Amino acid sequence: MLTVLAFILALGLLIAVHEYGHYRVAVACGVKVLRFSVGFGKPILSWRRAGSPTEFVVGALPLGGYVRMLDEREAPVDPAERHLAFNTQPLRSRAAIVAAGPVANLLLAAIIYAAINWVGVEEPQPVLSAPAAGTLAERAGLHGGEWVLRASEANGDGDGDGASEVVVSFEDLRWRITQAALDGHDLTLWVAAAPEAPARAVTLPLAGLDVREADASLFRRIGITSPHTAPRVGRVFEGGAAQAAGLLDGDLVRRIDGRPVRDGQELRRLIREAVGPAGQPRAQRWDIDRGGQTLSLAVTPRPQQQGGDWIARVEAYVGDAPAMLTVRHGPIDGLVRGVVKTWEVSWLTLKMMGRMLIGEASLSNLSGPLTIADYAGKSASLGLTSYLTFLALISVSLGVLNLLPLPVLDGGHLMYYLWEALTGRSVSDAWMERLQRGGVVVLMALMSVALFNDVVRLAG
Repeated sequence: MLTVLAFILALGLLIAVHEYGHYRVAVACGVKVLRFSVGFGKPILSWRRAGSPTEFVVGALPLGGYVRMLDEREAPVDPAERHLAFNTQPLRSRAAIVAAGPVANLLLAAIIYAAINWVGVEEPQPVLSAPAAGTLAERAGLHGGEWVLRASEANGDGDGDGASEVVVSFEDLRWRITQAALDGHDLTLWVAAAPEAPARAVTLPLAGLDVREADASLFRRIGITSPHTAPRVGRVFEGGAAQAAGLLDGDLVRRIDGRPVRDGQELRRLIREAVGPAGQPRAQRWDIDRGGQTLSLAVTPRPQQQGGDWIARVEAYVGDAPAMLTVRHGPIDGLVRGVVKTWEVSWLTLKMMGRMLIGEASLSNLSGPLTIADYAGKSASLGLTSYLTFLALISVSLGVLNLLPLPVLDGGHLMYYLWEALTGRSVSDAWMERLQRGGVVVLMALMSVALFNDVVRLAG
């Protein structure tokens, strides 16, 4: 139920903001707006403000919306009101009205990001967990436990590094890694044992990384997947392998089979690997610290099949919660960061779309309504800040998508107006009809791929 409510609220808000952008600029340009609708189909709610020609409607199908304006191309217009029709407006006014919807979504995202910056958000400290053997981070000389102080992405011309920027949290670090990987640039990190300790530079060679899917697998290959946590046993489940071995809540794991365990991520990895190729269990010797006393226990994780592979589990929570910090910014700095974040996410979205178009990124990166609904529910369950961050991200995606030069989208209409500005004549009705049909086909194909990806993700 939470997923459904969070999805409907998000969709309704983003659609309303998008259409309000069209409506507000249309009214400012002197265009008569006949209907403002959030949703399609039979109206379930409608009203009209005193003195306003606009009917406000909430439709039964909340999968879109529209603003219907007076227009000679759609219905006969009284000559006395011809100056109020959309099609009689100057080119700049028509372009502004069409662009206002996507711009409104981008502005909403900037405001949400700014509000999050002002209120503050709890995020993990930028302390690295131990990277797996053979990953880029491990080969670069990272061992785990390092505090990342600054990051610098190499310049596109390959001539030196760009200006370094402070890394404020682990989420900030993940964002910088994602940007550098998609840009095809190496990333230099300045790391230290503590925030005030002497720092050393470590370069992650991301330029040669094959980035087809910007998901968890990308970070696994890089070797930076989660913040540092203590290798502590959390809640032990009744009847599980951990309980059978005598493990208790709060046990701190020092070594497994004589190998030092540096953090929670390494502990989880060693547990998963305690299984043979055919699913045979492998016993391990755990040296633990229990209230200052050192104990040695025989632990045999239980094999389970996952996606065709065998992994082992001890049936207990493994790893402490990461150390957190509050990231908060002042009024001006928070607003500037909100605008910058919106621009960065927009540009990253465009780059991913471009890479998918030329085959450098997988189409599996496309997400549809099922994935969005799933993320809406998950983010809402994590709290208001997580849900607002989700709203900002989807608002950016909606704004960027609608600005694409694809017929039937706002960006397609802007391309028509660009043609009109360059040639002095509008696109003919015949060409308009052909382009609209082609745009519908492309859009339906994209929606089909996105829906297929949704089903695969949820089924997996």
